[in-house]
Amino acid sequence: MKLTEPNTKPERMEPEKLDAGWLKQFAIDHGADDAGLVPIGDPGLDDQRADILKFYPKTKALLAIVCRMNREPIRNPARSVANLEFHSTGEDVNDVCRAVVTALEQQGVSAINPPMGFPMESDRFPEKMWVVSHKPVAVAAGLGMMGIHRNVIHPKFGNFILLGTVLIGNEVTEYGKPIDYNPCLSCKLCVAACPVGAISPDGKFDLASCYTHNYREFMGGFGDWVERVADAKNGLNLRKKVTRQETVSTWQSLAFGPNYKAAYCLSVCPAGEDVIGPFKADRKEFLNEILKPLLDKEETIYVVPKSDAEDHVKKRFPHKKVKQVRGSLLPRTIKGFLSGMPHTFQRGQSAGLNAVYHLTFTGKEPHIATVVIKDKTIQVTDGHEGKADLQLTADSETWLGFLAKERSLLWAFLRRKIRIKGSPMLLVAFGKCFPS
Repeated sequence: MKLTEPNTKPERMEPEKLDAGWLKQFAIDHGADDAGLVPIGDPGLDDQRADILKFYPKTKALLAIVCRMNREPIRNPARSVANLEFHSTGEDVNDVCRAVVTALEQQGVSAINPPMGFPMESDRFPEKMWVVSHKPVAVAAGLGMMGIHRNVIHPKFGNFILLGTVLIGNEVTEYGKPIDYNPCLSCKLCVAACPVGAISPDGKFDLASCYTHNYREFMGGFGDWVERVADAKNGLNLRKKVTRQETVSTWQSLAFGPNYKAAYCLSVCPAGEDVIGPFKADRKEFLNEILKPLLDKEETIYVVPKSDAEDHVKKRFPHKKVKQVRGSLLPRTIKGFLSGMPHTFQRGQSAGLNAVYHLTFTGKEPHIATVVIKDKTIQVTDGHEGKADLQLTADSETWLGFLAKERSLLWAFLRRKIRIKGSPMLLVAFGKCFPS
């Protein structure tokens, strides 16, 4: 996108306040389809504020922008078409945000534009790599609401959008507020379309299953591919571990940009004023035209062995090929392990387990926590609460090494680096809830 000078300078209503109308219009003139503003103190950012200010302490206001994607490419079963649209629109988002920052800098206003997606702070992997979470900012600014599929749904454009954020070192004259309704129809088409069953009808979301398949050629999945290459004895042996098609696909992601394997939840969503017409006119035809080709598509689905995703694919999509891969959401800190447990917890694998676990970590990263698994739910809290069915005490580095399959559990028990009090079967059942 060619960068141009703003037609008019922002009107300074007060010494340190920028004109909100000028900011939003400038973003739209440079390619955004919608824009909104939110103060750093907005309650909707309560769980994001510390991260934002750590990244850019000057932040007083945030400009959220929306760039619309073309719907037909995203809906097409050929993922090459969909991924081209994702990447092209993503570049538009970054261009718009950079243009805003450039214009503000010319006016002597501090501002910064974090990436729409990649690159990210890779030294933080697999914990929070992104410096700003665009979705809650967009919601707080009034650009849509989160749907059951965990994507922001814009009132007009639906979920066929990508988001960007500009952090601004000045206050602005006027801020937006969340819209007063959720465009999500609760039609559950995203539930039906997801090849790994990551979206449950009751609203629960299985991040680990979505990440393992849809993001196979991003970050952790690429790491698994590299390890499979390293483990191979020769070229023929490698083909048994990784097909030539998978290697070509990985190369393509490296050369062009990481490619999503599915994102079908976006494809089938009928919400939004510009989108809902065909769905309302003829729901059966909409399902036949949009949903059915994705359901019928013969493709490889990547799953962690003995996970809910593997069970789901085999039961619902027997015509799709299941490929077992290693889980890549392996924590590098005890804090990351505890905060990540609800995201990697496999509800189906926990069936029949009702137990309280007291965890005590020693050594480099001491911490105590309670994990309650009951009725296919998990709750993780700091401290020891209630009566434990199993007490586990572990050296923090040894435990993290065990999770990464770098250290033997038997070795850890023999050297008393890991100790338990209670039935060993409860530890086995605990492990089944987090297959890797």
